[in-house]
Amino acid sequence: MRGFFHKIVMDVRFSLRFVAIFLAFLCFPAPAGATAPTVPKGALLGVSSAILYDLNTETILFEQNSDARIPPASLTKVLSMFLTLDHIKSGQTNFDNTVAVSRKAASEGGSRMGLRPGDKISLQKLLLGMAVASGNDASSAVAEHIGGSVPTFVRMMNVKARRLGMRDSNFCNPHGLPNKKQYTTARDMLTLARAYLRAYPFVLQFHSTHALRYCGSVIWNKNPLLGHYEGADGLKTGWIRSSGYNFIFTAAHGKKRLLAVIMGAPDARSRRIEACRLLDAGFLVSGNKVVSVPSILHSLLLPRHNLHLKKNAQ
Repeated sequence: MRGFFHKIVMDVRFSLRFVAIFLAFLCFPAPAGATAPTVPKGALLGVSSAILYDLNTETILFEQNSDARIPPASLTKVLSMFLTLDHIKSGQTNFDNTVAVSRKAASEGGSRMGLRPGDKISLQKLLLGMAVASGNDASSAVAEHIGGSVPTFVRMMNVKARRLGMRDSNFCNPHGLPNKKQYTTARDMLTLARAYLRAYPFVLQFHSTHALRYCGSVIWNKNPLLGHYEGADGLKTGWIRSSGYNFIFTAAHGKKRLLAVIMGAPDARSRRIEACRLLDAGFLVSGNKVVSVPSILHSLLLPRHNLHLKKNAQ
């Protein structure tokens, strides 16, 4: 009987610790006083920062305040996944390797895959958890597996960022949870995403997966364009209070592919609408139907004007 009650007490203590972590995240999502970036006066897009790139012509089609420093939030996971794929390519690990989930990794707050201490899971499944569920727990588990520890992995992330030419970014964790010393720019995120897709084009299979099932739960991809915007097949969303709503996204129409970054959108709806407007304008330019993105953005004001938005989008 004593053992039975001891187990109950331990379960309650673990549950209380989990609740405490969750509440701490809700109550302290960013450093004290942190607020989302403002939208520049006279901006053509209702976001703080943006940049649009044509991958076929290797041309920047549009930029707005693209060098402003903004916390990356979960866009950080793209760099973490990039670094992990480098280690797989070099033979230092592989997709089928089993990762033992530590208690520390399982306790990460915010967006979660739902890992539990002691879970044994393949590296491939963890990468899917990062891409689809934006799992902070999965990110920490991967960091511990690749780097041996999270601090070591973070140092590797910053070395990778410098080699890519990300001159205005600094990373302090593998997932993007709030840290006042962590920042990036839309231009640097474009540099990262462009290199990432060129090195590992197959990774869109991870980012375009609509749902992930783990331990009886189904987690839907947070990308608002999947299934709703023609040709959209990646890449990553992010949010913390001090960053606003961030988004790296890509879509292809035939052989034409665009890649874009939005940072500091005031809400999720604005992020989705402005992403659609930017892609619509970009595809019109790449198809030689208009001269420039700014020249057409003013006429793409509402969701119903999105020329390539699927009819069944909600």
